[in-house]
Amino acid sequence: MTAFTGARPLLRVALRQNARAIAPWVMLISALSASSILAYAWIFPDASDRAELAHSLGGNPALALIFGPARDLTTPDGFNAWRAGALGAFFAGLMEIFIVIRNSRADEDSGQAELLASGVLGRQARLAVAVLLAAVAAAALGMVSFALTVACGGAALPSLTLSATFTASALVFAGVAAICAQLGSDARTADSLAVAVLGVCYVIRGYLDSSEAPGWTSWTTPLGWLSRTRPATDDNPWPLLAALALTIALVLAGSALHSRRDYGLGLIAPRRGPARGGATANVWGLAFRLHRGTLAAWLVAFASLGLIFGNLATSLGDVLRDNPALAGTLAAGATDPAGLTFAFLITILNLVGIIAAVAGVQVALRIHAEEVDYRVEPLLAGALRRHVYLASNAVVALAAPAVALAVAGTALGLVAAAQKDTIAAGDVATQALVTIPAVWTLVALALAAVGAVPSRRLVAWLGIVATFGLTLLGPTFNLPGWALGISPLRHVPNVTAAAPDWPGLAWLTGVAALFLVVAFTGFRRRDIV
Repeated sequence: MTAFTGARPLLRVALRQNARAIAPWVMLISALSASSILAYAWIFPDASDRAELAHSLGGNPALALIFGPARDLTTPDGFNAWRAGALGAFFAGLMEIFIVIRNSRADEDSGQAELLASGVLGRQARLAVAVLLAAVAAAALGMVSFALTVACGGAALPSLTLSATFTASALVFAGVAAICAQLGSDARTADSLAVAVLGVCYVIRGYLDSSEAPGWTSWTTPLGWLSRTRPATDDNPWPLLAALALTIALVLAGSALHSRRDYGLGLIAPRRGPARGGATANVWGLAFRLHRGTLAAWLVAFASLGLIFGNLATSLGDVLRDNPALAGTLAAGATDPAGLTFAFLITILNLVGIIAAVAGVQVALRIHAEEVDYRVEPLLAGALRRHVYLASNAVVALAAPAVALAVAGTALGLVAAAQKDTIAAGDVATQALVTIPAVWTLVALALAAVGAVPSRRLVAWLGIVATFGLTLLGPTFNLPGWALGISPLRHVPNVTAAAPDWPGLAWLTGVAALFLVVAFTGFRRRDIV
């Protein structure tokens, strides 16, 4: 029996089982590209509108941090490359991470892999199937994205280059996931490691693009390599070959590690638990203990984000000198350098708030994961009340993003104030604190879904995606005020303004409280799985 015996029939089964999970990812990323073509032609029909767009957004460092550099905003394909390029590559990598971990390491945790191994199955077959399944998903993403973008009016060559970039990013992070699946002590840890690598690559890419670093620095991250394809301007295919070579190296490394680790364990061994229950002997301590490792990693990440973005804010002066659009805004008296810098910091804090909401939503959704794994019912069979169990997890879900925002805001303010006299560290920290109710609204939405209707828990992620789009892209598309107001971050006041919108903050707190009432009422009345 060879190491890959049984891979072919296992792949056929895996394709059938995962098709419904992969299809939404493929369609959403493809729609991100196609919608850029459609929206551009609709919102910016005239050459003057397009010139004004390029003039106002071309050198905005806050948007470069998120979407990458805007190389050509005067054409639909150039706009698409800017709006969908970096985000599409990020989500393609995220899709592959979940596919590979779910079909390799998660099967070991559930016991399905042991059942398969009792038959005629080679040692490397499961990992090979997971990687091949990810490759099929990556190829499907590229083909669907290309076809849909061209059908919506995109030019063939730029659309092909952009879609190939999505595929290349997906393949690279499939290789990253193959390695992380061998390192983590379980599937959850492996997922966290791989997503952390993806997040670091994205942040480094954003920092380099925003700080006008030398061109060679883009080679320090795979997402930087892929941005060098420059769809609609250069259409350079050579970085795709570098990404393919990296993918092969990563997959071979993952395969080598897989052959050396023990079944059901990771190369990073888990710590032994305490001899006595201690703080975990009660439900409040147990809730914190379940999320302790993840929360610690998030806090380190947010402190790092604050330091990186704080240093980036201090370089805004150089950007102002090199950007005629922003310089013209200052000359017209619309704002001043200090106000523009603080507006940039608010944009960064909005992005940090969205990431913090992801941390809180993860905690909220684990309530349902524990329920599905039949760990909640034994707890509730005793004296533990339902509302107490939900409250113990809700406190962690709400406290995690609040602490994360406070840490990031403090680090951001201290670094920025140390290098720029016009920035007050206290103002930045206060701005981070007033952002917390908006983040709580998103987390409370997730708790409401899990507590009342777990089958609709996808609404938690839709809330984050909608907030991201409305907050960071809504003004670009000239959406009406009522549409922009759907985003909770839209109602966060600027603490340095002459008359901050404090009623908006109270409104956000009330909405979050309403969602929590729905969560506790629904959890008390519905059946436990």
